[in-house]
Amino acid sequence: MMDSLILRTGVRILLPLMLLFSIFILWRGHHEPGGGFVGGLICAVGFALHALAFGIDAMRRVLKADPRTILGAGLLLGILSGFITVPTGEPYMTAQWVGGLGTPVLFDIGVYLVVVGGVLAMVCALMEEGGA
Repeated sequence: MMDSLILRTGVRILLPLMLLFSIFILWRGHHEPGGGFVGGLICAVGFALHALAFGIDAMRRVLKADPRTILGAGLLLGILSGFITVPTGEPYMTAQWVGGLGTPVLFDIGVYLVVVGGVLAMVCALMEEGGA
């Protein structure tokens, strides 16, 4: 944890903005650059900054879920999004769309969660090991 008033104040403003921007990048990823990986990195960096400013315990309280659980949920969602087409006789991971939501969107959300969970699990492990 860094004892900096400027960092703590900046993180209070930046974290919500980074989360909103990461969702924007996730959502536009099908038609323009972006997607689950880049959006997940932006989200994870926001929470990592929060951990640097306030400590790892404060970040865990704000996050509300263990990073490994987030990673597992994303992996499960990504895998299951491919199985949606199997009952119709289509090959695994064939895109299916209902309205504006489709299996590629579900897969991207899974990637987003895997990236957020994986990066934050590493950040937590490193910060706990380093005594921050």
